[in-house]
Amino acid sequence: MPIEQLAMYVATTAIFLVSLTVHEYAHAWTAYRDGDDTAARMGRLTLNPLAHISLFGTIILPLIVHFGWAKPVPVNFAVLTRNQALKVALAGPASNLLLAVGLTVVFHLFPWHIMPALGVFLLLFAIWANIILALFNLIPIPPLDGSRIVDARLTSPQAIAAYRSFSRYGMLILIGFLYFGGFRIFILPVVGVLCRLLGLPYQIFM
Repeated sequence: MPIEQLAMYVATTAIFLVSLTVHEYAHAWTAYRDGDDTAARMGRLTLNPLAHISLFGTIILPLIVHFGWAKPVPVNFAVLTRNQALKVALAGPASNLLLAVGLTVVFHLFPWHIMPALGVFLLLFAIWANIILALFNLIPIPPLDGSRIVDARLTSPQAIAAYRSFSRYGMLILIGFLYFGGFRIFILPVVGVLCRLLGLPYQIFM
């Protein structure tokens, strides 16, 4: 791998790792605040990225598909009410959206046109990556956060049972979703809309 590509891989992986760390910490902190200390007892209530790294999902997979994940934060949903479970599930995507908005403010406040081109690229990449992480995790397919949101909002015992039965096949469905272009068809257009609303260039990533 040429040195330039290696440097870019390291920089973008670091951005993803920070974004994933914020995401997982938000889950852990929200669960802890609502009475579940599982993540805290397992050392996951921390902003230390090393606690959240998955060797395959965080390090190896981005080399192959330019996307990845961290180790999911353990949450004992049995001790949480349905509303608390909903807040825990929403916390991760919400943290990434807030981070994206904060970085967007930085982008607009500073004279980015006199910044080094690489710095502008990495700032935009960080915003884009956080929007992607938020939207992707809101997909209602297990094991993504969106599935927990749906589960927390269902009230009929029959619907809950049916959805949890469907959850057993979640990973296969998610793989199929990605393989058949679901990411490109459903996620990227929304990313484009949000970038336009935030006044950001985004074509370089699409």
